[in-house]
Amino acid sequence: MLAAISALPFIWAPRAALADSVEETATTCAGCHGENGVPIDKTIPVIWGQRREYILKQLWDFKIGHRKNETMAAIVDALTKTDMEALASYFSKKQWPALGQTPAPDDVKTKALDVISQLNCWGCHQDQFQGDYVRPRLRSQQEEYLLKTMTDFHTGERANFPAMESLMKSLSEDELKPIATYLAGLPSEMPTIGQK
Repeated sequence: MLAAISALPFIWAPRAALADSVEETATTCAGCHGENGVPIDKTIPVIWGQRREYILKQLWDFKIGHRKNETMAAIVDALTKTDMEALASYFSKKQWPALGQTPAPDDVKTKALDVISQLNCWGCHQDQFQGDYVRPRLRSQQEEYLLKTMTDFHTGERANFPAMESLMKSLSEDELKPIATYLAGLPSEMPTIGQK
């Protein structure tokens, strides 16, 4: 699996550079992020329905090396700023896919909400974890991806957002898993105003 993924940049990067339309370029992304918005690997994030500005910033961070991933670095290397803007707009207009993740058990939810309240995660990721123009949607994201990302911030492996790195370093590794389980288990549909 890893060998196949590591070979992807050499196959896909020229294709992205030569694409005639954003849809054609997006087929490159579908190889990992999924043709129907469901990634092929649970440690890869859902990008369908993510905020345009957030997607664009991550693409740029991969391009300039603030985020490290060999596959993504090779793909974005072939993209212009206009390509990245078009892709960010394209994916932001897609509907967030239903991943079929189950809600967290009550004891896990309680543990998660204790930490979330201490850190005030709502202050940045919004009241329903839908994200904003800078921070990503966490609601119903892949659990394995959420855990990996929080762990990477915790260990310093990911360092493109110092505030998150600081927050995650303030937690123990045991506190990360309940948060990932809780956020992943939230329904993909946004509740109406007044619902929790």
